[in-house]
Amino acid sequence: MAQVSIIGGGNVGANTAFFIAEKAVTDVLLVDIQAGLSRGKMLDIMEAAPIRRYRNLLSGSDSLGDIKGSEFVVVAAGAIRSPGMRREDLFTVNAALIRSLAPEIARLAPDSIVVIATEPVDSLTALFTRVSGMPRSRVLGLGGILDSTRLRALISRELNVSMEIVTAMVIGRHSDDMVCLPRYCSIAGVPLTQLLPANRITALVEETRTAGDLVVELAKRSSAYYAPSAAIAELADSVHMNLNRVFSVSLLLEGEYGLTDAALSLPAVIGSRGASRVLTPELTPQELAVLQESARKVAAAVKGDPAAGSVRTSGSRGGTK
Repeated sequence: MAQVSIIGGGNVGANTAFFIAEKAVTDVLLVDIQAGLSRGKMLDIMEAAPIRRYRNLLSGSDSLGDIKGSEFVVVAAGAIRSPGMRREDLFTVNAALIRSLAPEIARLAPDSIVVIATEPVDSLTALFTRVSGMPRSRVLGLGGILDSTRLRALISRELNVSMEIVTAMVIGRHSDDMVCLPRYCSIAGVPLTQLLPANRITALVEETRTAGDLVVELAKRSSAYYAPSAAIAELADSVHMNLNRVFSVSLLLEGEYGLTDAALSLPAVIGSRGASRVLTPELTPQELAVLQESARKVAAAVKGDPAAGSVRTSGSRGGTK
């Protein structure tokens, strides 16, 4: 069934449905356990169709069973951060949700591409993959794509250029130890390092690291949701249309940089099969050390779960996989 199913009718879930409708990707089902919530929100969006000219069916449901056969499933349910909280602080409560959802999603939509938007993304992506038994190519976490999008916006602002011609790459853990790679960022093909001095690039990288925290602090009680929702819609479009676009997504590592048993963001080719190819840009020893430490943190977060393992390293610097 060519349908995007979104589990969780909060800000991320509802806005993801909205952005997918705006892009005219495919039909969308929003599922929430609160009776009437998802149906009401989707009815509201559909009533904009005469003006916005949506071409696909948008519907809501209170039953998880309605995701059966979906092409693309988004997990956007769970607790969100409040000011002063780290993403990792949400693991215990949201891990319980993932443990309950993973086998059900695997049963109802075994051929779907699953995107984890619930925090902490990397730990929960690893946990979902283990518990569901689904191949890592079809379980993607919303990490690096969001961080890269934020960096793109900051570069565009700094240089006063169109965002459409800016590319950026951020890998690693969706946290303050994310690995920004300025030498892989470009503006219409021109490397960022040729257009900005090192001190300005460093400032943009630091602003990217704290972007999510700043949203929480300013909004006081709400995590970011417009940018994450837009990023999910991009992934859904690439899957549904088999566009094979490259996005930085969190997925269970299977030897990249010598790491296994943890999920981190790496650039990957995203199409109808999910992540059909994972790319491993060449890293400096310092960047590799950060990535290894991030992998250890992710593994440590989920080690209490029977499905989790420990991180193993073999010293690989990467290549292309």
